[in-house]
Amino acid sequence: MISQSIIDAQVAALLEGVPDGADLDEQQVILINYALRAGAAALDPAGALEWQNRALAAGISGEQLHEAVTLMSSIGVHTFFESSRQLARAAVPPEDWGPLDEERQQLWDKYVGSSTYWTAMEEEIPGFLESLLRMSPLVFGEFIRYVGIPFRTRLFSNLTKELISMAADACPAHQYLPGMRMHLKNAIRGGAGRLAIEHTMRIAAQSPGHVGVA
Repeated sequence: MISQSIIDAQVAALLEGVPDGADLDEQQVILINYALRAGAAALDPAGALEWQNRALAAGISGEQLHEAVTLMSSIGVHTFFESSRQLARAAVPPEDWGPLDEERQQLWDKYVGSSTYWTAMEEEIPGFLESLLRMSPLVFGEFIRYVGIPFRTRLFSNLTKELISMAADACPAHQYLPGMRMHLKNAIRGGAGRLAIEHTMRIAAQSPGHVGVA
């Protein structure tokens, strides 16, 4: 398990020079807490129900809560992040990778291109996208479409989604720090200041470990 001090140090380094900005609002606090308990990492139905009821009482709709669930469901793609890189390198060392074939190049151009979002992912998880594309063009295309669903429906702000994703990647039940760093940087680019990010990280640190379903 990664110590909280390591997480705190990485966050502090990324927040250097970031202005305080506004703190989280009530909706963001509720959605982050709900999402952390509803996601597969904690899988805490009782805790999720408690925060679901708080959300509904605060005027957050069921559709918005389900968008948070959809966002959290994509945490499983972290399986791809690490394993696809390992498998692709085992099959063919990266220095021996040739040019993409026509099918794969078309998929790359269609879904990745010069996108700043995927460029940010490449910075934190280098080689993942190309590894996944080389291992399976089908999975690559479906991966891109699937993780983009909650960013297309837009029932709450993309900034809040970045904060939720950052918290999910930092929480004790998951701890995927490349994702945490990527979403933290995205949140800053989206307008989050130090206060909102530090508050989000406190919520993450206080969230439950894996609870499970009997």
